[in-house]
Amino acid sequence: MPKQSSSEKHARYFEAIIQLRPADPKLVDYVVNFIEKSNQAKITNVEELKTGINLFITSKRVAMAVGKRLKAVFPGELTLSRTLHTRDRLTSKDVYRVTVLFRLKHEDL
Repeated sequence: MPKQSSSEKHARYFEAIIQLRPADPKLVDYVVNFIEKSNQAKITNVEELKTGINLFITSKRVAMAVGKRLKAVFPGELTLSRTLHTRDRLTSKDVYRVTVLFRLKHEDL
């Protein structure tokens, strides 16, 4: 059975969460533009919190690439983690969801 494309999965499907702390407008715009340009992932949900913002996206690879790019462009701390989501019934492999946390370092003026 061939893999389903992201357009065939349900509307709230996600493989990764990108957490931006705090939700600086430049940072959020950079991430959204990066995801839109990649054409390999979509943002399925946005969760605004007091401390920042969570973006739920459909690709683990794009989330990891965003994290690496953020670390190179902005001053801050990058934390990558994964959590076991389920086990694939056909291949018996574990399926993980990735969390990419980027904490922007505030520079004192």
